[in-house]
Amino acid sequence: MQRLHARYPFLSAAREAVEAADVDLVALVQEGGPAVERGVERVRRALLEGTAESEERLSARPELLSYPVARVLVSLVDAPGATEKYARAEAALAQRRFTTDFQEERSLQSGGETLSLQQLLADFDLSGDVRPTGDGRFEVAVTAYLRLSSGLDGEHWRLVRRTLRDGTVPVTSDELETLLREAVRERVADGLPLNVPDPIADALSEEVGRLRTAVADADPPRSFAEFEVEALPPCVDALIDRARDGEDLPDNSRFALVGFLAAFEELDAHDITAVCGFDDPERVRYQLDRLRDDRGVAFAPPSCATMQAYGDCVNKDDLCAEIVHPLSYYARRTEDGEEEVSAD
Repeated sequence: MQRLHARYPFLSAAREAVEAADVDLVALVQEGGPAVERGVERVRRALLEGTAESEERLSARPELLSYPVARVLVSLVDAPGATEKYARAEAALAQRRFTTDFQEERSLQSGGETLSLQQLLADFDLSGDVRPTGDGRFEVAVTAYLRLSSGLDGEHWRLVRRTLRDGTVPVTSDELETLLREAVRERVADGLPLNVPDPIADALSEEVGRLRTAVADADPPRSFAEFEVEALPPCVDALIDRARDGEDLPDNSRFALVGFLAAFEELDAHDITAVCGFDDPERVRYQLDRLRDDRGVAFAPPSCATMQAYGDCVNKDDLCAEIVHPLSYYARRTEDGEEEVSAD
């Protein structure tokens, strides 16, 4: 098993390496060890922190085998939005890694364990859909562009906002990497949740129990009856101020803001547009349709850890040190925990 496979376990070659090793998954999870421990870490950090990054470096074999273990674990945890959160975290980790690899490739510093752009395109059957234009930019076939950009927020991703030339859409290298991140997310999410055989589920019952407990501890209230501006956490206050000042918030910041406000039953798209000073209620309505279900917020907005990772955790006060999620902050400030709608 190569280090490259361990760094990109969703690749076809990585899957083939696991199959060639003839690993007995039942025996692997029953024995426990580094692969299972890393699989638990992948899921725990993905669901609570928005990253699947390891806190320590493992050899290639346990790192690679932890990926199928993690897919089993996230299927067994069966928490609201778990599959989507896990897939996004794995895709974000992959993007950080291949962005670095592509930079090394361009600077001729590749050490043999890096992934080239052409390798990644080929693995996703995108070689014929992406063509460099020679100026650091690329042209993406419109069908591939529409599929990969469909889950991205931001007006600039809409086809009507792009140049369409001979059936292709010009993109920058950064935009291409974001589209490739979406391709990874689709592949990771494909087939999840798995139908896990009883022997594997039984062997992982303790790990699944710990993960469910961790998720429950960090699971914030999902719905509030009333919106009280004075109870907002500092990070949300700051995002609202930035939006009202006319700043075009990055996608992750806007998602955090709209996702937080989606928890308030009395706020519709026009209300949120007014609160934030947005000029695009239709975009807000689209985001709300994705975030809400009949029980409240189906996908909780980013946790405090994720807000901190993206630089949106600002102006912390004493209560911030006691909570792990902005929605929990609001609940503590208003003592409105009774209003939450169970995510079970």
